[in-house]
Amino acid sequence: MQVDPRAPELVTEDFVAMLNASRMCVLVHDAATKNILWANPAACEMLEWSVSELRPLKAPDMSSSARQYDRVLGRAWLQDAVDKGATSIKWHYRSRSGRVIPTEAIAIRVELAQGPAVMVQFRDIEREQEIEQELRMATSYMDALAHRTSTIALMLDRAGMLRFATDTALEILGADSAGPLGPLERYGALRLAGRPSSWQEVFDRAAPVTTVQLALSRAQEPVWLEGSLERLQETSGEALLMILHDVSGRVQEEVRRERELQQENYLARYHAMGDMAMAIAHELGQPLAAAGNFLGGASRHAGTPAATGEAAGTAARHLVFGIDSARRQIDRASAIVAALRAFVGHLEHVRQVVDLGDVLTECLYFVRLRAEAAGVDVVVHEHPGPVPVRCERVLTGQVVLNLCFNAIDEMAACAPDRRVMVLTIGAEGGEGVLTVDDLGRGVRRDPFAQPFTSKEHGSGIGLALSQRIITRQHGRIWAERRDGGGSRFGFTLPLAREDAAPRFG
Repeated sequence: MQVDPRAPELVTEDFVAMLNASRMCVLVHDAATKNILWANPAACEMLEWSVSELRPLKAPDMSSSARQYDRVLGRAWLQDAVDKGATSIKWHYRSRSGRVIPTEAIAIRVELAQGPAVMVQFRDIEREQEIEQELRMATSYMDALAHRTSTIALMLDRAGMLRFATDTALEILGADSAGPLGPLERYGALRLAGRPSSWQEVFDRAAPVTTVQLALSRAQEPVWLEGSLERLQETSGEALLMILHDVSGRVQEEVRRERELQQENYLARYHAMGDMAMAIAHELGQPLAAAGNFLGGASRHAGTPAATGEAAGTAARHLVFGIDSARRQIDRASAIVAALRAFVGHLEHVRQVVDLGDVLTECLYFVRLRAEAAGVDVVVHEHPGPVPVRCERVLTGQVVLNLCFNAIDEMAACAPDRRVMVLTIGAEGGEGVLTVDDLGRGVRRDPFAQPFTSKEHGSGIGLALSQRIITRQHGRIWAERRDGGGSRFGFTLPLAREDAAPRFG
């Protein structure tokens, strides 16, 4: 290396100035006695002693009292530097105020004008040890998370490739940890809000977090996982953390409940048809019998000997009257059958927003048929405006029929002047309300606590089934005695609002 002859040479004072400016702590010991000869400002600041105060100090005065920092060990370390030229150690100094300072120190033999010496350079590593301890703990936590937790955790890149998976995740995915894990979509189908989705769509929705589902195909039962996908920003690139939980039990319960609801739906309609058939059979008997009588009379007029003049005209009028009257009675019977078919024609349940008043109106035809046969007057108090509720329209109507039919059957044994049933529609407290009042004997106990009817001839779909239909729609159903005699049955349903929630599956 060439030295510029014009550059000034450094003198002793320059080296002293540089050591004084250094933040590395420096102590100079005599090679023979190990006494302190000099200290730079950084060392004085850390140890809280001046140079003159440091010179007479011995190892016990400025080192930790722990056995591994004994004076003999310290002198041996300094002598090792004298003999070998350099050596290093982790040493705990003690400041004037008593603070123990962990340091990383290196001792180097230097030749001074007055003889050999040992220059010790050291620095405070307390914060580094704390960081190291935190890193060890973090590593321990990560090891526990990866190998000992039941959490299903996955790390992915922006392309959907799996970069890390906990042991639980590897097991449930059926993945081999020995080789590359590959894309997530290799193991199952992604879903968003219960519908099939692609990795790209899921990735775009993670801004920075989105809910996600993963359906895994299995020979026995499918496995359903649900959780969150969070986008993480890292210096090395973009990564995503997916935390999932096994919700197979919940989904299977939903499927079981759906089948149960379908069975309830079928049973409700089956029994409702039986109840209505009892009332309609009587109603159909009248028009069909009348039609038969009218046709019989028309046949007799058609079979009389031919007449002339006014007699012929009278016979023709009787014939036309009989046929027209029979046709009207048959049309009436057809209307009854059509109404029944329209009410029970659909076997599936559909939840929608409907006016509770419309549900009652659809039921009134059948209610009045049965009430008329029992001599019961039906009084309806309608709400001045719509009462929109979210419900299964036909099943809710069957609850109305059940409550009304029970009230009619109850009053059939009462005096004629007490055979009055009052139906009321209202809205209060965020709920639509329908009540059925009768003047019968009054309920003696909670009928909804009994799984079966106590009536002699049955009660259609049953109060227990009515309760399940209403409560699963987040409503209430009750029965109580009226002060003026009789009973009041009623139910409520929440007034409709736009809060449809997505379903998984």
